[in-house]
Amino acid sequence: MCGIFGVYNYYGDVGEFRQRALDLSKKLRHRGPDWSGCIVADNNIVCHERLAIVGVDTGAQPLTNADESIVLTVNGEIYNHKKLEAELKQPTSFKTHSDCEVILHMYSEIGTDVCAKLDGMFSWALLDRRSTKSRLVAARDPIGITTLYIGRVSAHPETVFIASELKSLNEECDQIDEFPPGHYFDSEDGQFHQYFKPDWWTPERIATAPVDYRQLRETLTAAVRKRLMAEVPYGVLLSGGLDSSLISSIAVREAARISASAQSDTEDVDTRGARYFPRMHSFSIGLPGAPDLIAARKVAKFLRTAHHELTYTVQEGLDAVADVIYHLETYDVTTIRASTPMYLMSRKIKSTGVKMVLSGEGADEVFGGYLYFHYAPNADDFHKETVNRVHNLHTSDCLRANKSTMAWGLEARVPFLDKEFLQVAMNVRPEDKQCSKDLIEKAIIRRAFDVEFAGAGFTPEELAKGPYLPHDVLWRQKEQFSDGVGYSWIDSLKEWAERRVSDEAMAAVHERFPYDTPSTKEAYLYRELFEQHFPQKACLKSVVRWVPRTDWGCSADPSGRAQKIHDKAY
Repeated sequence: MCGIFGVYNYYGDVGEFRQRALDLSKKLRHRGPDWSGCIVADNNIVCHERLAIVGVDTGAQPLTNADESIVLTVNGEIYNHKKLEAELKQPTSFKTHSDCEVILHMYSEIGTDVCAKLDGMFSWALLDRRSTKSRLVAARDPIGITTLYIGRVSAHPETVFIASELKSLNEECDQIDEFPPGHYFDSEDGQFHQYFKPDWWTPERIATAPVDYRQLRETLTAAVRKRLMAEVPYGVLLSGGLDSSLISSIAVREAARISASAQSDTEDVDTRGARYFPRMHSFSIGLPGAPDLIAARKVAKFLRTAHHELTYTVQEGLDAVADVIYHLETYDVTTIRASTPMYLMSRKIKSTGVKMVLSGEGADEVFGGYLYFHYAPNADDFHKETVNRVHNLHTSDCLRANKSTMAWGLEARVPFLDKEFLQVAMNVRPEDKQCSKDLIEKAIIRRAFDVEFAGAGFTPEELAKGPYLPHDVLWRQKEQFSDGVGYSWIDSLKEWAERRVSDEAMAAVHERFPYDTPSTKEAYLYRELFEQHFPQKACLKSVVRWVPRTDWGCSADPSGRAQKIHDKAY
């Protein structure tokens, strides 16, 4: 992934603004430290900060067609680029080996219909200069795995700003909105258009399909396989919990399978990563003695990965919080709690030379894995909550995974949010997903990969390969990342906030923060740090706070340990 910045229909002297545009784009350089590009066309500016993962030698951006009448800047990975290249009707000469260039040529043939054809994670802005009046088309991936914002200046509504992060817009724009996932923006009518419309997207439509464990397993395996596309060293984030361990296990198996097979020009999936780097590296982080470190160590030994166990101290974590808030551009409590260790881990991962990792985000939303789902009143409410949680992933876990890693130029890919896998998993009836006091959360996906479960549909050949994971890891209770890195981490954050925020300040919290008022000293402190970086009112609009369903009778504290069902609840 990369960082993109653009200005469409600039209201002033675009030549004079070029340097300012470069400076604003530079604020994204942590996302793309490998190269920078800028194209000024008419009264438009398109910039790019590149992180080279695919097409390393030739993929510099912005990309253009032969006569430079179409200009494209992309942050993302297009996993089905080979398939799309084969679908092009016109003879096309590609300038680069980038997986993203196909967007430009496909748009040239079918216009905005290209959005729905893309299989990947992406945010892009395209300038079409083939008519008298230039046209801006911008799009964001279906779930919002990548981040994107759109800004305007109220005195000049004809101008549109686009950027991967808030920090490139807040000094220029007095109106800033998060770009909605699954939509494209078209300057021809100035509107957003929804292109991602799966049948499961409406929460009120309750899924009715009985679970097919084999189909779940095969679609998740395919999702992991396509995400091994890379020309640089890569690895997996391994917390030792179910989600990351499962992704790691599948990745190890698929990498071995790919590297042992003959390369085929007819394969739709780009498998260069597994061929170039067949040995899987895994990474975990925690306070010394943390539950995640112990579990991850066991999984890494079982999978035979090249494992890197990283530790941090409470003080190192506290010292990083202000930087985390700057990079994440949020004051949400649970996001900051979980992002801080992920931010520290990403820095250490990048120092090893690894530039891409697979991660396990999304499973808890898809399968109702958070412990508060135990309190769902009924199956219909359970299902609606999973759909709503997937809708809002871009405000929480996707935001965390993207910005915590990209702060250091590290790309995170999330197989659980694959379009085809979601189509299968989100259509499973809620009765097959529900948890209870007698059935652990996410039992459905655990069973799909449990060789001891008779209904999983394994073939004899699959059974011969042995279990995916140790049984106690496959059936380990949900541990939220901010808890799993060490139970004292959240406790220390609360104590730190208690020291930093006085009782007098908390008593006057409504006067200090009348909008989205913090309810705890920890939330107060994060909000204060956020406004030091982003004082403009326009910056508040994109922040969404993650809280459990208190109307279900569970605690408002986002920590998993706050739920009574947790084995070590407080």
